[in-house]
Amino acid sequence: MISYLKEPHKKEDLLSLLHPFVKEWFFSTFKEFSLPQLYGVLEIHNKNNILISAPTGSTKTLTATLSIINELVTLADKNQLKDQVYCIYTNPLRALSRDVEINLKKPLQEIKQIAKKHNKVLDIRIASRTSDTSTSEKAKMLKKPPHILICTPETLSIILTTIKFRELLKYTQYVIVDEIHALAENKRGTHLSLSLERLQYLTNFTRIGLSATISPLEEIAQFLTGDRKCKIANINFLKQYDLKVLSPLPDLIDTDYETLHNSLYSLIDSLIQEHKTTLIFTNTRSATERVVHYLKEKFPKNYTENIDAHHGSLSKKHRHNVEDRLRQGKLKCVVCSTSLELGIDIGYIDLVICLGSPKSIARFLQRSGRSGHQLHEKVKARIIVLDRDDLIECSVLLKSAIEKKIDKIHIPKNALDVLAQQIHGIAISQQINTNDLYKLITSAYPYKNLTKEDFIQVIDYLSGKYISLEDRHIYAKIWYDEETGFIGKKGKLSRMIHLTNIGTIPDETRVLVKVRDEIIGTIDEAFLEKLRPGDVFILGGQRYIFKYSSGMTAQVTPTSDKPPTVPSWFSEMLPLSFELALEIQKFRKYMEEQFQQKKSKEEILDFINSYLYLDQNAANSIYEYFKEQFKFAEIPHEKKLLIEFYKEYNKNYVIFHSLYGRRVNDVLSRTIAYTISKIQHKDVEIGINDNGFYIASRDNKKIQVLRAFSLLKSSELEQIAEKAIEKSEVLKRRFRHCATRSLMILRQYKGKKKGVGRQQVSSMILLNAVKRISENFPILKEARREVLQDLMDIENAAKILKDIENKKIKIKQISTSLPSPFSLNLISQGYTDALRIEDKIEFLRKMHKQILNEIK
Repeated sequence: MISYLKEPHKKEDLLSLLHPFVKEWFFSTFKEFSLPQLYGVLEIHNKNNILISAPTGSTKTLTATLSIINELVTLADKNQLKDQVYCIYTNPLRALSRDVEINLKKPLQEIKQIAKKHNKVLDIRIASRTSDTSTSEKAKMLKKPPHILICTPETLSIILTTIKFRELLKYTQYVIVDEIHALAENKRGTHLSLSLERLQYLTNFTRIGLSATISPLEEIAQFLTGDRKCKIANINFLKQYDLKVLSPLPDLIDTDYETLHNSLYSLIDSLIQEHKTTLIFTNTRSATERVVHYLKEKFPKNYTENIDAHHGSLSKKHRHNVEDRLRQGKLKCVVCSTSLELGIDIGYIDLVICLGSPKSIARFLQRSGRSGHQLHEKVKARIIVLDRDDLIECSVLLKSAIEKKIDKIHIPKNALDVLAQQIHGIAISQQINTNDLYKLITSAYPYKNLTKEDFIQVIDYLSGKYISLEDRHIYAKIWYDEETGFIGKKGKLSRMIHLTNIGTIPDETRVLVKVRDEIIGTIDEAFLEKLRPGDVFILGGQRYIFKYSSGMTAQVTPTSDKPPTVPSWFSEMLPLSFELALEIQKFRKYMEEQFQQKKSKEEILDFINSYLYLDQNAANSIYEYFKEQFKFAEIPHEKKLLIEFYKEYNKNYVIFHSLYGRRVNDVLSRTIAYTISKIQHKDVEIGINDNGFYIASRDNKKIQVLRAFSLLKSSELEQIAEKAIEKSEVLKRRFRHCATRSLMILRQYKGKKKGVGRQQVSSMILLNAVKRISENFPILKEARREVLQDLMDIENAAKILKDIENKKIKIKQISTSLPSPFSLNLISQGYTDALRIEDKIEFLRKMHKQILNEIK
């Protein structure tokens, strides 16, 4: 069903199908067809489903729309163009909708001018409909519908449920899903996949997916089309790349803070000054603001009104202003977190800088592709690293990017909260038999393996079968006739409730932190999700122990002697992809072999330089780092899981060198900690990062971590993990998200908006209520699935345990008097908030010197 296009079509084939007006416009604007156009335009003309994967700036948008514009021009020329929607163009961002509308209206305007010269009037309409669209504009669309409608996934679902607009969609011939890689990996994509099946119920249409570099393409094609035929145009050899990893200094460990800080900003400034326009990516919003501040402070003559920040916490007005100034060439530099990764047209960028690791190969290619955005321009990007772990990670990432080893995307499967919302929308639109409904839903790729049992449980919840929920004001939303198998709309307000509560993005807010009744400050919800009772964090320069949360309040007690266990930036960090983690593990194994074979420094440096794309300083830093780890302890790698026992004053650490990414380590650390709590009846401290995790305790009892680890079986991991998260903050928060998506909790009702605090209180009461009904109540079941499969990575955690059971991965234990070089960053991350950054760097330097003395 899925096939790859092996050759592009001939230029003559495309020329023969283009209308004279379109042909004249095209060749007055472009010299020739691009490679994506040679692959895709004829396929779309022939109504074939197609996924076009190509780098950013390779004309994907025009490839997708050229054939459609051509058809609309042909129909208009023959006076056969009807007042109906011919094409739906959906993408993940409202900003992109604005962008696409601008970029489509311009060519159409120019084609209309050409037609005018031939005494023809072409009334082809394009319009964008998002949550920003006014009521009057929506009314105009009903009278004169756009022939190409641009919208977000949420808007598509709304118009499928709106009586009058739904009628205009019955003749849709094409749906374009732009930035499909950014949608497929979250519940917005899951929601969209069901909307496409709802549209398919009305009309047959051609599906066109546009994607940046992503893997596996076959799965993305299935996500686009379900079990229908789909052709893949994989065009990833168009661009020239100039990619490098840079370090501001030759020595990344034995350097004082001031030298490192000054060298970093001098390097950034010199790179910016050498280029016309630079886009800098940080991994956190706070870092984005910090970089702009320091550049202005250190180089006041270079940066005045020509630098700005762009991230999701800034107002829409500010973000649009930054985007417009970029297009106009008024900005020398823009610093952002993740907000400019997607394909918004931001004009000419000739350099991208990533500060720290982008954490995934696909993300790096997406970010770097923002430079040289035009078709034949070179992609130029630099990754700047500040520590040795980052240096190795980014060097392997760069090698994988150059060699096109792309990390796999994770697509959520069988999301029951999204399913409930969409079934409600379908029931409002029409009466339908549950057998037909089940067939419609399982035609969508994320639900192809949905069990009939889960499906019926969602129907039971929506139809009010659980009467006890009425005490919590959860009433039936649909009617369900078990004899005939039909469902339909229930209640006069049903449609309004649905349309005002649609979507998958949860409301987020700040959480109050209190010591009894005194407010200390606020933290964000994502940070609260990471906390376990007993965790220590810093707020306003003071340390606090987390006790519990209630609604949107976290109760804490002050402490002065305990170091932080969770740094404040932790919730903002992007997780390392599992595939990239394995590539780094592989490199570690090769390096261990070099040292075991007693190769000379020159020979090992030759190997490093032949394997990675580095300068001499970077290669030397990597050599020294591995040499220290090899001489001090052992080098962990893909075939060896190193467990390190280390004692610091009155605190016992067990460090797992499990370089599998934070999502896997989250599962492993929580399940081991839970097992220890059961066999030893005590709570332990957990610290995790992408390179590993530690279990720690302050009492004199030895942590029976190896016994706990041996009790973890791959076949039982899911059951243990579910128990481990049962009373966690993360499950409480995610249950609220799932409850709002499934319409158990209404964000808006009769014009009144329910705040996040009230939503959370309602969800806590609901959580206890549904547990009394059934531990497998569909929305609770979904909250557990979301935590373990989407937020964490239980699938790959189970694979690791399976490999240990099958002796593919050996466990090696060591005891150390100091943390080994590879564990320094993990041990020190808790001190990041307790110490000033300069003190942290000094702390690492001192520890490093002690390690070197120990080695000697």
